[in-house]
Amino acid sequence: MTGGTHGPVTRRGPLPSSTYDIAVVGAGVVGSAIARALAHHPRLRVALVEAQDDVGQGSSKANTAILHTGFDAVPGSLEARLVREGAHLLAEYAAESGIPVEPVGALLVAWDEEQLAALPRLAGKAERNACRDTRLIGSAELYECEPHLGPGARAALHVPGESIICPWTTTLAYATQAVRHGVDLHLNCRVEKASRCDETHVLHTARGALRARWLINAAGLHADTLDRALGHDDFTVTPRRGQLLVFDKLARDLVRHILLPVPTALGKGVLVAPTVYGNVLLGPTAEDLHDKCATDSTADGLALLREKGRRIMPELLDEEVTAVYAGLRAATEEDDYRISAHPDQAYVTVGGIRSTGLTASLAIAAYVTELLTDAGLDLGPAEDLAPVRMPNLGEAFPRPYQRPELIVADPEYGTLVCHCERVSRGEIRDALASTVPPAGLDGLRRRTRARAGRCQGFYCGAAVRALFEEARG
Repeated sequence: MTGGTHGPVTRRGPLPSSTYDIAVVGAGVVGSAIARALAHHPRLRVALVEAQDDVGQGSSKANTAILHTGFDAVPGSLEARLVREGAHLLAEYAAESGIPVEPVGALLVAWDEEQLAALPRLAGKAERNACRDTRLIGSAELYECEPHLGPGARAALHVPGESIICPWTTTLAYATQAVRHGVDLHLNCRVEKASRCDETHVLHTARGALRARWLINAAGLHADTLDRALGHDDFTVTPRRGQLLVFDKLARDLVRHILLPVPTALGKGVLVAPTVYGNVLLGPTAEDLHDKCATDSTADGLALLREKGRRIMPELLDEEVTAVYAGLRAATEEDDYRISAHPDQAYVTVGGIRSTGLTASLAIAAYVTELLTDAGLDLGPAEDLAPVRMPNLGEAFPRPYQRPELIVADPEYGTLVCHCERVSRGEIRDALASTVPPAGLDGLRRRTRARAGRCQGFYCGAAVRALFEEARG
């Protein structure tokens, strides 16, 4: 079968009656990366199936947006390997695709004797994970690096390779490239039941049945549910909620590095980190829940963040909070990814992908294609993909309103609609006409930053909505 080029993006209507070679369930950062990897093989007909109305709507849109080195992963684990490989792959891809990345480095801060004693062990762990440029620094040097740090910090492990990245643009870039090279993206297509008959997977979705010879389960929080539908009971996903506070851009000068706590069994703990958009994050919490849709924020969670933040950086708490959000991470019983092939079922599980999944996404995709080949699937010849160039959302790089040559060629880039984030009519127009256009105003915000600033759309909301509705006809 031939995928061709420019696969459709569908949000409604019946699904194709023909059988795909491969269906990828879940259009988060990992599922989109896998679809992009499969697009290298034009002989394949591939479907990317997503329950919600846009790509990256689950865990991928609500994380701490860090490009990890993997220094603190479990040595020898699959996660450690794929994070290490993925970090290099994503850094190269981001440079090629225009995804903003800032190599700010991280400081793992020890606040008491127990944490201080753990730093050499963490440095050794980093060494075993091939992260060999870390070093221990004392209190005096730490406060030179971060003069606004709260009092009482004892020492830190400096990890210079940690970076911040735009997670929204990353997922969108993968999906855009996949669709442009023949992958069919089916949105609003929640899988309600899965079965296999006559060597064909049948996904019963909210929009009808979709058939495929091979199935890749990248369903994130719901990966265990789909896995059990196919007769497996290898892992259970426990949604781990992380609530975060977003501080105004005026807070950005307070923070020079990603400030990490000494990690615990529940995760990396509460951090303070700059973002590529010029804000500062405080979070996340780590709350194990039963509800896989519980992305609401709570008074107790936000109070905990303020308590933690007051110790890490007291001055930060005096700054304006412009947004609050929460995301769910797919925690499992084991401290590792749960990726496995079931050749007899023509099925691959990609489960237990936690907060490092953004960093590891391209390496996970390469690993999955290897599993498919090892399982006997002939992918056919591979071809290079035409590169994509994504809109720049990063503050450290020239934005369209700062580029006179762009404005001379197209004055729409000089007409600001969202003044808090300096978003122009040209950027909004381009997003609405893109390969994977937004389905709503939240999707438009992730593509342009419109309505994401200090006023949260109070001043520009009506104008942005008018442009969105005009484009939709």
